[in-house]
Amino acid sequence: MKQALIVVDVQNDYFTGGKMPLSLPERALSQINKLEEHFLKNQLPIIYIQHIKDDPQAPFFGRGTKGAQLHSDLKVNSSSIIIEKQYPNSFLQTNLAQLLQSLQVQQVVVTGMMTHMCIDSTTRASAERGYQPILISDATTTRKLKVQEREVLADEVQGAFIAALQTFAQVLTTSDYLRQ
Repeated sequence: MKQALIVVDVQNDYFTGGKMPLSLPERALSQINKLEEHFLKNQLPIIYIQHIKDDPQAPFFGRGTKGAQLHSDLKVNSSSIIIEKQYPNSFLQTNLAQLLQSLQVQQVVVTGMMTHMCIDSTTRASAERGYQPILISDATTTRKLKVQEREVLADEVQGAFIAALQTFAQVLTTSDYLRQ
């Protein structure tokens, strides 16, 4: 079964000094790097998803800003596949589905940022489209949220979303995936 690695929104604004820093993004990035190495070594496709906001008042990921750029530690090169998106679901109004079909991909391995938004939406959409997603739990991250007057810690948000996504995806750690 041919797989593709999907790397969602690993962009500068999610790291220290960015406009929307997440909880421990470097830890997720280091796991993504291991997966990139595996996919490159096995000559399997890696698709980078980049969220861009055209609104000049965008709170983060504004077009043309350093924060919207893919993180420099990713293994992106001149032949890398990069898909720009404007919505949490990486399939919505993009050519991702057509690209996966043209590459004859049957299964996607989902990684990236933020677990409670774009990872959630993209994983569910992958399942709905029949791609039998594998979600790499330690290659994703999120941030704390607030509901009414209660603050929900990033670890709690991460755990709840990963637990819920088990309904739509096989959930593995990077090391478990690489051992398969």
